[in-house]
Amino acid sequence: MALASRWLLVVPALQRMPARVRSTPVARLRRLGAIRVRPSVFVLPDSPATREAVGWLKADVERSNGELTAFAADSVDAWTDERIVEEFRRTTQSAYARLAQDLEGTLAQPARSTRPGAQPGRRRLDRFLARAADIERLDFFGSAGRDRVRALVADVRERLSSGTSRTDGRGIERGAYRGRHWVTLPRPGADRMASAWLIRRFVDPEATFGFAPNTSAVAHDAIAFDMFGVELSHRGDECTFETLRDRFGVRNDGVEHLARLVHDLDLKDGRYEAPAAATLGPIIEGLQLAEADDRVLLAHGMVLFEGLYQSVSRSAPFEGTDINEVAARDQASGE
Repeated sequence: MALASRWLLVVPALQRMPARVRSTPVARLRRLGAIRVRPSVFVLPDSPATREAVGWLKADVERSNGELTAFAADSVDAWTDERIVEEFRRTTQSAYARLAQDLEGTLAQPARSTRPGAQPGRRRLDRFLARAADIERLDFFGSAGRDRVRALVADVRERLSSGTSRTDGRGIERGAYRGRHWVTLPRPGADRMASAWLIRRFVDPEATFGFAPNTSAVAHDAIAFDMFGVELSHRGDECTFETLRDRFGVRNDGVEHLARLVHDLDLKDGRYEAPAAATLGPIIEGLQLAEADDRVLLAHGMVLFEGLYQSVSRSAPFEGTDINEVAARDQASGE
């Protein structure tokens, strides 16, 4: 993010609020990433997101008989823009440093304590991911330490996934699905686009994709999906995306949100009544009409679902593969 030319100043007046909740607005401002520039004045970068968050806080404060004033400013008293930015960076840099220390402590533990499939290890990783995402959300100006945390998170993830019991939950080694060529039917729609996105993000980061009219045309060393008669396809009243989610144990709020949406778009049974289906359906149909090349169409669809996932999953920046980067690589290489 470039240096802000305007700031959002927030001035809470909490004297009339009940004593038991008087500290809550300040704590919420801290969680939004605000820094204190005077005893009763806080500052945030002025953006639509921070204005919305402060608007909700203002409403809550006023319901408790307090007051909160927020206004945009080009300068903050004697504070220069550079000094404010440095203070934001110092705060998030300290948070990154504490998280890095905890990650290094986990890596220093004996291997048996982070054995593959161990639930405590998985929960620990989830907590690290949540902490990292929370810090990044408040890292308005690119603090030092982020890249180090990303690398350490990757090391912890690898530590938890390595070993002899690395399976998909049904006795098949997950390594069997790495670096593979995945084949599906031509003219991908919502289910195939979303399934390819899930495969590359959570199952096979180096996956390549191809198309075949039927299973008999799929090479013996390729993995077929969303085709009649193959394992990774529709199962009962669930779409292929749901099958892949369950098959590989991919569970988080963002994936669950997409699963409901893709189910309604693909099966059209209205099970989840996903509100976004009415908007996303025509967008995907438009992509199909606008793009004749199935590979490019699939790449566009994967970027679309990455955007949807990012919008509902705060921890997404610390999970899986950068789909936008890989999709651009695919198009450049003609893959």
